[in-house]
Amino acid sequence: MSNVRGRGLQADALGTFDTVVMAVAGSAPAYSLAATTAVLVSAVGLASPAALLYCAIPMLGIALAFSYLGRIDVNAGASYSWVARTLHPFLGFVSGWALVVSATIFMVAGSLPAGSMTLALFDENLADDTALSTVVGAAWFLAMLCVVLGGARLTVRAQLVMSGVELAILAVFAVLALFHTDGARAFDWSWLGFGHFDGMTGFASGALIAAFYYWGWDVTSNLSEETRNSRHTTGLAGLVGIGIVFLLFEAFTIAVNVILSSRQIEENDANVLAVLGEEVWPGWGGKLLIVAVMLSTIATLETTLIQVTRSLFAMGRDRTMPSALGRVHPRWNTPWVAILVVGTVALVMLIASNALGTVGDILSDAISAIGLQIAVYYGLAGLAVVVAYRKTLLKSAAHFVFGGLWPLLGALFMFWVFVESLSGLSTAAVAIGIGGLAVGLIPMLWYWRQGSDYYRPAKLDATRTVESDYVPDDRVGAHSPVHEGLPTDF
Repeated sequence: MSNVRGRGLQADALGTFDTVVMAVAGSAPAYSLAATTAVLVSAVGLASPAALLYCAIPMLGIALAFSYLGRIDVNAGASYSWVARTLHPFLGFVSGWALVVSATIFMVAGSLPAGSMTLALFDENLADDTALSTVVGAAWFLAMLCVVLGGARLTVRAQLVMSGVELAILAVFAVLALFHTDGARAFDWSWLGFGHFDGMTGFASGALIAAFYYWGWDVTSNLSEETRNSRHTTGLAGLVGIGIVFLLFEAFTIAVNVILSSRQIEENDANVLAVLGEEVWPGWGGKLLIVAVMLSTIATLETTLIQVTRSLFAMGRDRTMPSALGRVHPRWNTPWVAILVVGTVALVMLIASNALGTVGDILSDAISAIGLQIAVYYGLAGLAVVVAYRKTLLKSAAHFVFGGLWPLLGALFMFWVFVESLSGLSTAAVAIGIGGLAVGLIPMLWYWRQGSDYYRPAKLDATRTVESDYVPDDRVGAHSPVHEGLPTDF
């Protein structure tokens, strides 16, 4: 890895509670439910709760992989660094690039609903206007861009407000849904089984969409260089975040099955949650859940910006992308060049997306494409932890299960879902998903030819990792092998 001298990110800016908030906000429970439920129902029908349940088990394995890897390598690039130092630098770059592309696509998939939900608060008919939704969504995106530019502490303060209100509203409606008596169907335990899936391909397509629901908790790993005691905090926060959103996802998808008809779901594909709210609490329910979705969408735009800009920062620092991306603002300690580049690209894509059709159409293809890319970098991280800890796995049953077997099964599940779902996806979704990954081969080969140290990494081995003490900016020597202000393994 390259030891590029230069100002580092703001160390110790976040605590444990902050990172848990970021993990939950990253998965965006209200947004995921509103934007993705119709897509999931169209893929697997009444098996939606089952798809989320059976995807949560391997997803926990991937979260364990991130937790174990984060203990031995603190790096804003997360899987980009871990996979390179265990499997191969080419695979590491693909892992980082998959996150960059999926997050950039999400700027479109997230900004549109942010605009649509905001308009729906004033007039539901305006919410279907793609052009107007684009303008309002772009305004929210620029606002979050400024917050992320302002630093990690400002980012978390904004999250505490947005996610706090969102989770409070969701909790109230989860309880109200339990006591709602006028349902389209009676609850059936078979919704949590395999009987409603249309074969293995149907299960795989459902799992791919379910992976998108959970995606985002790993923002904690991208914030590791800015987190106190990050070797333990970031992994724990990711696991807690998955647990919280899993309970919310199950509660609401079961409520959708019970309360809403198939026609209601189909006719409101861009925001099923608002219709559910209106059924549960006529008059106020729809508006309150629209507020929750709007806040959730804006909050997850922020966490996604964190993920992609920190990944690009790590790439710029390692000279696997233009080195300017590794520059940090002298006042805010944020990768300002990466933030501006991502902002510009995402806004151009957002404007171009108007040609693709309605909000619902754009969301469907984007979600499936992002699911493919998520499966790639989560799967590679699951394999990486087994290689990094291979010499310690037999020391105890806990090491074997949590540091080896469970992450390995999670990785195999992700790769299986990737391959199995290809045949069931639209041409546009496959083109966006695979094409986006293929574009990454250009910078990868270019910077490999340029001789970046990233392509000659120190192997990551749990038995040989030595924790370095924190080195303040003003105490770094002229030839110090650490990034200023950063606890590092290099």
